[in-house]
Amino acid sequence: MRYLLYFVFAFCLWLLLTLSVHLDHLIAGIVVALLTTIIFGGYFTTRPIKFLQLHRIFWFIIYIPVFIWYIIKANIDVAYRVLHPERPIRPGIVKIKTDLKTDVAKVFLANSITLTPGTMTCEIDGQYLYIHWIWIESPKIDEASNIIARRFEKYLRRIFE
Repeated sequence: MRYLLYFVFAFCLWLLLTLSVHLDHLIAGIVVALLTTIIFGGYFTTRPIKFLQLHRIFWFIIYIPVFIWYIIKANIDVAYRVLHPERPIRPGIVKIKTDLKTDVAKVFLANSITLTPGTMTCEIDGQYLYIHWIWIESPKIDEASNIIARRFEKYLRRIFE
C-alpha cells in the first residue's frame, strides 16, 4: 500500500509540475514516479492509509495558506534587513524542541522552517531541531520554540499524527 500511495503522490506531483497531459509527458511522469517509488517508496511512511483520511487532507489544505502567509512575512523581514543601511542581523544557531512524534511530521516541520526565509534547519536530533536564525530573538529553548515552530506544529500535528 505504501508503494502505491507513493507512486500516486509522485505522479500527481509530476502532473502539477509539468501542467501537461500530453502522452509523452504522461509516459515520462510514469517512468519517473515508478523509479522514485522503487528507490524511495520504502521510506515514505509506515502507515500510508493515514494520508487518505479526509480530516488530514482538510488540515493540509488549511496549512498551505498559513505556510504561504509566514513565507511572505519572512520575505518582507529579510528584505528589510538586507536593504537597511545598518543591516540589523544577529545570526546564530538556536536549539528548539518539538512536540511532534512522527519522523514524517518532524521532517515536514524542518522543511517548513527552512523554506521560511531567515531560518534554516541544520539538524534534527530526536525532539530537538537546530535552527540557524538570522535574528535571534531569544536563545532560550522554550521561547525560540514558540517563535519558530509552534505556528507550524499545531497544523502538522493534525496532519501527521
